[in-house]
Amino acid sequence: MLKTIKNRKLIFLSISVLPIFFSGLFAGLSPCKEAAPPAATLEFWSVFDDSDIYQPLITEFKTQYPYITINYYKKSVSSYEKDLVDALAAGRGPDIFSIHNTWLPKHEGKLAAAPDTLITPQRFKEVFVDAAAQDFIDGGKIYAFPFAIDTLALFYNKDLLNSAGIVSPPKTWAEFNADMEKLVIRDSKNNILQAGAALGTARNINRSTDILVALMLQSGAKMVSDDHAYATFEQSASSGAGESLNPGLQALLYYTNFANPTKRVYTWNQYQHYSIDAFIEGKAAMMLNYAYQIPTIKARSPHLNFAVAPLPQISLTGTKVNFANYWGQAVAKNSQYQAYAWQFLAWLAGAESQKKYLAATQKPAVRRDLIEAQKSDEVLGLFSQQALSAKSWWQVDNSANELIFADMIESVVSGSAAAEDALRAASQRVTLLMNKGTGQ
Repeated sequence: MLKTIKNRKLIFLSISVLPIFFSGLFAGLSPCKEAAPPAATLEFWSVFDDSDIYQPLITEFKTQYPYITINYYKKSVSSYEKDLVDALAAGRGPDIFSIHNTWLPKHEGKLAAAPDTLITPQRFKEVFVDAAAQDFIDGGKIYAFPFAIDTLALFYNKDLLNSAGIVSPPKTWAEFNADMEKLVIRDSKNNILQAGAALGTARNINRSTDILVALMLQSGAKMVSDDHAYATFEQSASSGAGESLNPGLQALLYYTNFANPTKRVYTWNQYQHYSIDAFIEGKAAMMLNYAYQIPTIKARSPHLNFAVAPLPQISLTGTKVNFANYWGQAVAKNSQYQAYAWQFLAWLAGAESQKKYLAATQKPAVRRDLIEAQKSDEVLGLFSQQALSAKSWWQVDNSANELIFADMIESVVSGSAAAEDALRAASQRVTLLMNKGTGQ
């Protein structure tokens, strides 16, 4: 009986907020005026953003939709996924919550798709960058709205580059190699005194597996099969000249060579300080990381003379490939207020709300129309532009994949496995994980 009442209530709510109207590139929802909608209180969970970011937006939303109350809670990222899954399973989870851009394959069954009358996949692709559509649309259904997007970029110590006579940061990986050799300082016993860059290992480099995947994607590796049945990043492909190339292997060798004492580019090993610490201490001239680390670096070392440049590419004339890392806002499938939840998210994703959100958070824009406005920003400009060429990859379990890729890197660096064997083993492990996750 209770279930029937809840279902009727959900149906009534859905009817009460339709039809939905758009204005401009994206619009919020307009409630039907024939009947006063019933009041509802919704719970919203997220990570990283403090309540003072959302509270002014929630207050403004409530002036337009006084019958909807939103209670926002910031959760600890370290336990967020487990806490969320446990809460949803127990029936006490939030109505709205953040999901990482890699989580849709893993948690789609817990999510309510956006109503077809709210926004179509085609419209979603027109409003947001390509990566968002790749990550949050499945089977013609939209499962989350992104509010910002981050991408890997090159962090560099301006004083160290100046001292080495390097006029500008490298734009290609060939330039990166040349600059790195000028920056690394080793003693007569090949001990690293100053790292040219924090690259080569896995567990003492922040986001090392993201960096490797970015290199694989830039090299042309296809990470998984089209039907998501098996991993393909170990496979060779024919080049235009008829040669057989293995882009995944090339990327793995390129990355791990930075930790190989026999190579000219040797600049890092497992004894170096954690990459962010080494960069802050001035012991690593360059590192690859995300925009969200900029405030951390500035807070820990206010006088560090550093800057950020676009992620190096294989070629300046080819198609740019960057790597995405971001969150989207989703609606719980078991929420009795799905229509209201999507109404709130649609309003938040609108251009005017997004301008206020981005101004408060200082994050790179994910809406195409707002990227143009950020281009002139000294810091965010390059990140927002990189969003247009950002990619990710389909993962049934991102945390497990990180461990698999870290093991692959470390096995090559330690010499316990040849790169070809390590790559093949990692592909097999990812495939097993995919089959287990999809029930095949």
